[in-house]
Amino acid sequence: MTTHDRTDAALSSYDLTTAREAAPAIESWLEYQRRYLRTPGVQAAIRVGDEIVLSTALGNSDEVAGTPLRTDHLFRIASHSKTFTATSILQLVEQGKVRLDDPIDAHVPELAGSALAPVTVRELLGHQGGVIRDGVDKDYWQLMDPFPDREALVELCLSHGQVFEPNEHFKYTNIGYSLLGLVIESASGLSYGDYVAASITGRLGLANTGAEWDPERASEYAGGHTGLLDGSDVRETIPHVDTRAMAAATGFYSTAEDLTSYGAAHFFGADQLLTDASKRLLQRDESLVNAHGREIGRYGLGLDIVKVGDRRLVGHSGGYPGHITRTFIDPVDQIVVSVLTNCIGGPAGILATGVVKLLDLAANAPAGSAVPSDIDGRRFCGNFANLMGVMSIALLGGRLVAFFPAAPDPVDSYEELQVIDENTLAVVPAAGFGSIGEKVEFTWDADGQPEVVRYGGSSRWPVEVFRARRSAQIADAEVHVEARRSS
Repeated sequence: MTTHDRTDAALSSYDLTTAREAAPAIESWLEYQRRYLRTPGVQAAIRVGDEIVLSTALGNSDEVAGTPLRTDHLFRIASHSKTFTATSILQLVEQGKVRLDDPIDAHVPELAGSALAPVTVRELLGHQGGVIRDGVDKDYWQLMDPFPDREALVELCLSHGQVFEPNEHFKYTNIGYSLLGLVIESASGLSYGDYVAASITGRLGLANTGAEWDPERASEYAGGHTGLLDGSDVRETIPHVDTRAMAAATGFYSTAEDLTSYGAAHFFGADQLLTDASKRLLQRDESLVNAHGREIGRYGLGLDIVKVGDRRLVGHSGGYPGHITRTFIDPVDQIVVSVLTNCIGGPAGILATGVVKLLDLAANAPAGSAVPSDIDGRRFCGNFANLMGVMSIALLGGRLVAFFPAAPDPVDSYEELQVIDENTLAVVPAAGFGSIGEKVEFTWDADGQPEVVRYGGSSRWPVEVFRARRSAQIADAEVHVEARRSS
């Protein structure tokens, strides 16, 4: 039996206590990355089973105005919308109102006789229908034109809808998912937004999630920001617009907290939205996406599939003008990670992947590595800087580890630390390029906070302390260099 076939919801193998303990280190890393990558705001949440172990809002909703970001600010989550659409379709399949092998013209009769008429619901769900991605004029993504309404959507599909034959290539398509929104309306007798509100968001109590831009809640939305054209660029804010007939593909708004609740409904054993049989259809590998001689991704039915380490995750990313978002769901170990950013080019995928890796680093602590019970390991934790950069010391899985928070992969080159005494650590002996086996010595200030850390013979200071002393340290070095030249 493969891991993603396990359906007993009580058998989550991830330790809730470990996740709670790791949350401060993960939040610290997210904030460091946000500042380092010049991201205006990051909203993030982690759920393990029934508990949200981290919910945080870092930085600004509006960077230009300096408005702080909150955990209840609404983000446009774009292609996350496809997961709601796919879930809705499978609900209607369970009700006998839709069949996966229905041709699209059975529900959208305007397409009868067109090249797209025989494309099936399943082919649209899996991006195997050969449908055009966004249209022959997609400058609506640049907010130069309105998004298509139903009439424009149908006309586009009649005139330019087919690019490939069905199942010829995996071809990601927002237009195809917009057609699935019309299927939901036809089969349910409700508007797309009303169906989702009744059958998903209302059922789960997601008060901060909806299918489309809601102008009555305009003040609650996180501001979107432009991308950086180069390293010296200044961001501008971008207005929100509705996506009209494309809401089923890209219109949704939500929060990181709501998305973890929604993701939990996709755990095996959860019964709020779908049976486990339907979840398997959504989550299994429908398409292996190969290009240029290598695999570049996997996709199910409305959910993408990602491997982080040994962990198989499902979920989706989203890219909307001004917002980039990513949610990962482990339906077996019952973990959801959602990271939302409010700028074009925002590092949501990098950050969500890093969060999963830090959770797994915490979960895989070596036996015998725990901090002794008579010592508070938290006193050693923090970010410590010197001329060569910043190092984090964090409590993960009951033991201390050191890693570089500027790296996009926080666990790519970490070191395990062991406690020698209340003032001293040591890097655990192992093969490596760092200060393996050497001491890490702490000096404390009058308040019991780290003042200086000697890590493998090199001095490090809390970041703000080093920032204050860096110029003088460099100036002293220049004096010494000049003195040697003169001697």
